Amino acid sequence: MQDFPHRYEIEATAAVAGEVPVGNGRLPNLATGLPLEFGGTGDQWSPETLLTAAVADCFVLTFRAIAEASKLEWSSLRCRVVGVLDRRDALPQFVEFVIQAKLAVPATGNAARAERLLGKAEASCLVTKSLKAPVRLEMSIQEAK
Repeated sequence: MQDFPHRYEIEATAAVAGEVPVGNGRLPNLATGLPLEFGGTGDQWSPETLLTAAVADCFVLTFRAIAEASKLEWSSLRCRVVGVLDRRDALPQFVEFVIQAKLAVPATGNAARAERLLGKAEASCLVTKSLKAPVRLEMSIQEAK
């Protein structure tokens, strides 16, 4: 791991109309546009969907690291995130992110431990810790039979 601070640079380029590619020269460009809710076509990544995806990705990667360090056996994690955009103080802003995590573990009796580690991942995720909106974790743990 590199020393802090870390810097992440992305460039967006735009014409008067059309998609807005974002990238940094090392990663594939993403074509972005307005979401359906703001009059876009809904078939491209938008700032709103990218932020929601960042919550999901950060949660999963954080859980993976915590589970590995804790030597927790698990087979899969499905994470669905719902970002809720509403008006607060007359301005649209994200007012909540709901993380719905479904974890599959072997039938070893570690479901309670797995639940604690999911909670630790939510509390440790640097993206959610950087957000103003509250984050709620809903989890289910499925033990193999």
